[in-house]
Amino acid sequence: MPTTPVAAIAAHAGRCMCTAIVALVLALATGMATAASTDESVLRIGSKRFTESYILAELLAQQAAPHMRTPVQVKQGLGNTAIVYEALRAGQIDLYPEYAGTISQEILKSTQPMTVEQMQQALAPLGLGVAVPLGFNDGYALAMRADDAKALGITRLSDMARHTTLKLGLSNEFIGRADGWKGLALRYGFPQVPVGLDHGLAYDAIGARQVDVIDIYTTDAKIDALGLRVLDDDQHYFPRYDAVVLYRLDVPTRHPQAWAALQALSGRVTEHMMIAMNARAELKGVAFDVIARDQLAALARPSASALSTDAAQRGFWTKLFAPDLSRLATQHVSLVVIAVALATLLGVPIAVLTMHHPRLNALVLGSSGLLQTVPSIAMLAVLISLLGAIGTLPALIALTLYALLPIMRNTATGLAEVNDGLRMAARALGLNAWQSLRYVELPLALPTIVAGVRTATAIAIGTATIAAFVGAGGFGERIVTGLALNDRGLLLAGALPAALLAFVCEALFELLERRLRRPR
Repeated sequence: MPTTPVAAIAAHAGRCMCTAIVALVLALATGMATAASTDESVLRIGSKRFTESYILAELLAQQAAPHMRTPVQVKQGLGNTAIVYEALRAGQIDLYPEYAGTISQEILKSTQPMTVEQMQQALAPLGLGVAVPLGFNDGYALAMRADDAKALGITRLSDMARHTTLKLGLSNEFIGRADGWKGLALRYGFPQVPVGLDHGLAYDAIGARQVDVIDIYTTDAKIDALGLRVLDDDQHYFPRYDAVVLYRLDVPTRHPQAWAALQALSGRVTEHMMIAMNARAELKGVAFDVIARDQLAALARPSASALSTDAAQRGFWTKLFAPDLSRLATQHVSLVVIAVALATLLGVPIAVLTMHHPRLNALVLGSSGLLQTVPSIAMLAVLISLLGAIGTLPALIALTLYALLPIMRNTATGLAEVNDGLRMAARALGLNAWQSLRYVELPLALPTIVAGVRTATAIAIGTATIAAFVGAGGFGERIVTGLALNDRGLLLAGALPAALLAFVCEALFELLERRLRRPR
C-alpha cells in the first residue's frame, strides 16, 4: 500500500520525536554529570553493599572530615565491585575501601597476586592509585554448619568435593567474580551447581538449613554466632584480601590535609577490631557512623574502650523515624515526580502524533513495552556503562523509560474512544484538526490519560527503591542497607514509607479522576 503524504509526515514526526527523546536524555545526562563533577572542593567517598564496606567508608569519612572545609560526602551501598569501580573511574567518587586481591584479580585481571608496587604501576595510566593499607586481611572462604561438617568429616575444601549432594548458596558477586566460584570449582573439581543469594540473606538460609554451604568474608561477625566452620583452603586458591584505599591520583593534591589524615590510619585497624565493628552493626544494630566514631575515639585513646554503650540499640520506630527520613523522602519524591513529568511530556505527544497511523503506533508502543521487560537492575547497569555516571542520573532515565508505556497506551486509548460524531461536529463548527484535538478530543480523553499517569506513578514509586543500588538515595537506601545487614526492621523502615507514599498518591489521583469525570 503506497504511503500517503500524511502518513509520511507522521512517520517523520515519530522519528523526530524518538530523536528528541534521545537528545533530551543525553542533554540531561551531560548536564547532570557535569554538575556532579565540577565541585572539586568536595571529598566523595563510596562503599560497596556489605556491612564492612559501609563501616570503612564512614571510618575514612570521619577521619578526613576535620581537615575539610566542606562536608565529606559518603555514597553508601553503591553496589558490587564493577559499579563502585566505574563510579571511581568516572569521577563520581574520589576513593573507596577495597581489597588487594580484588584489585589484582577482579579489576586488573591478573592471574597472579600482585604487590602494591605492581598494582600502582598498572593503575597509574587509569589515573588511579592504591594506598593506606588498613592492617587487616578479609579473605573469601566457604563455610558450613559445624555439626554437619563434623558428621560428614569435612574440614577442607578438598573434602567438600566428595559430597556432591551439598547445596551451595553463594553470593551473586562471588559466582561471577574472576577470583570467585568458577576458578574455585575448577581448582577443586567441585561438581555442585550453586544457587545465587544475597550475601546478607545467605546467613538466614544456612541457619534455616535451606543451604549447606555459603561464601563468607573471614571478618564476618555471624560466623561464630551461627556456629559455622570455615573450611580450610588447602590448595591455596584465594589470595590475600588486605584492606586498602583505592583512590583517584588527584586526591592528595586536592585535599592534602585530609589525605595526610587518612594516611595516619595505615596499619591501625586489626582483624579483631573489624570483626568487633561488624558484630556491632549486624548483631546489635548500631549505626555505621556511631561505630566509626567510637573506633576512631578508641584509636586516639588506646586505653579507652572502643565501644560506647549499645544499650540504646535502635528499635523499629527509631529506625523508621531516623534523622534521614526527610532526606530520603525528598529524594524519593523528587525521582518519582521528575520521571513521571518527563514521561508525560514525552509520552502524550508521541501518542497524539501516531494515533491515526496504526503501524507506527504499534511500533512505538511495542518498543515501550519491550523496555518494561528489561529488569531494572540490568537497565541501571547498562545506563551506568553508557553514561559513565552513577546516582540520580541513570536512576532518573530508567524511571522515565519505565513510565512511558502506561502514559502512551492510555493516551492512545483515550483518543481512540472519542466518538467520531463529536469529531465530525467539531469540523462542522469550523474547527481545524489541531483545534479539534485541543478543544474536543484531549479534554474527553483526559480522564483516561490521567489514569495512565496514575499507573506510571505507582510503577515509579516501586521502581525508585531500586535506585538506591546506584547511589540515588530514596527509601530504597534503607532497604539496601537492611539487605546487607539482614535487618528486617530496617527493611521495613524503608518499605513502609514507600508504601505510604504510593497510598497517598493513589488517593490524590482518585480525587482528581472523580473531579475530571463530573459532567461538564
